[in-house]
Amino acid sequence: MTLSPLKNGIFIPFNKPHLTGKEHEYMADAVSGGHISGDGRFTKRCHELLEGQLGVHRSLLTTSCTHALEMAALMLDISPGDEVIVPSYTFVSTVNAFVLRGAKPVFCDIRPDTLNLDEKLLSGLITPKTKAIVPVHYAGVGCEMDSIMEIAQESGISIVEDNAHGLYGSYKGRLLGTFGTFATQSFHETKNLHCGEGGALLINNPAYVDRAEIIREKGTDRSKFFRGQVDKYSWVDIGSSYLPSDLLAAFLLAQLESQGAIQAKRKQIWHRYHESLEEWSRKTGAALPTVPEHCSQAYHMFYLIMPTLEARTALITHLKERGILSVFHYTPLHLSKMGEQFGAAKGDCPVTESVSDRLLRLPFYNDLTALEQDSVIEAVLSI
Repeated sequence: MTLSPLKNGIFIPFNKPHLTGKEHEYMADAVSGGHISGDGRFTKRCHELLEGQLGVHRSLLTTSCTHALEMAALMLDISPGDEVIVPSYTFVSTVNAFVLRGAKPVFCDIRPDTLNLDEKLLSGLITPKTKAIVPVHYAGVGCEMDSIMEIAQESGISIVEDNAHGLYGSYKGRLLGTFGTFATQSFHETKNLHCGEGGALLINNPAYVDRAEIIREKGTDRSKFFRGQVDKYSWVDIGSSYLPSDLLAAFLLAQLESQGAIQAKRKQIWHRYHESLEEWSRKTGAALPTVPEHCSQAYHMFYLIMPTLEARTALITHLKERGILSVFHYTPLHLSKMGEQFGAAKGDCPVTESVSDRLLRLPFYNDLTALEQDSVIEAVLSI
């Protein structure tokens, strides 16, 4: 069997959206049922499934993880003058959601092993203005939540888990996304389970459920109206339209129902990379992902941390010449144009700055075949 190029000479992409087989069936069912706007029966089935699997008090599908983060910022009444602690090594949505409400981001460096927010630095970053801490479970490996929770509780600070990478991962036997007041999920096509674009807000404190429904429904009590709790709905709070189409929920339901098989396949791919590249990493000085024993990861990605920027650039080029697309990840938020406007500067997060220059992500998707993975592994070993 030979591989055919997809585009620009690439044979093996970095990501390829996966279909379980029931997506089209469920979407057609939604259309024939006459309800394809938000909060239809497929949305409700996704809510019930997530709540049952995770044990969270309430889950609400959103149009993206970005919007779920924005909802969390609204419910915490983030306002100008507040500070929110975020890792510098994360996607821009993690910080944007709070900056939109007027908060100042306080950038925290990451641990050199898991690349998660370094909990040992938190106490030194907290001020009377700190309103929230936003740990990001990088690559689906849990942050040190015991320490983070203790620090937050002592200071009366809320936790919003950015769990975009971590669905079904756990920390000390407890599922990620169940620690914070809120957690957010991503169902973007690059995630383990997806609907193209989508997300979810997980609510662990029942006191926030009613307001979350209102904010998600454009600031109205429309959800109560449809449950027969009010005789008409009206504008009662600030909000926006965060509901995804029921077509997207129908697609997502097929993915959620197949999560066991999807996770098992990704686990197999991850461990094959790790076992095949372990000796190579020792010889070259490249680091493989670190997963502490007390963490059960979500198998979201497989990355290498090369010894130098030059070594990373050489490997990306080497793989591309063989038709394999690899990518690097986040650039430090504290060194961005916006980060500098908030007073951040080079040297503030040295681990982030170093890792950002050296990390490389290998192709990792649910339909990655053994032949494709063999080609990637052989290409890495041949540099």
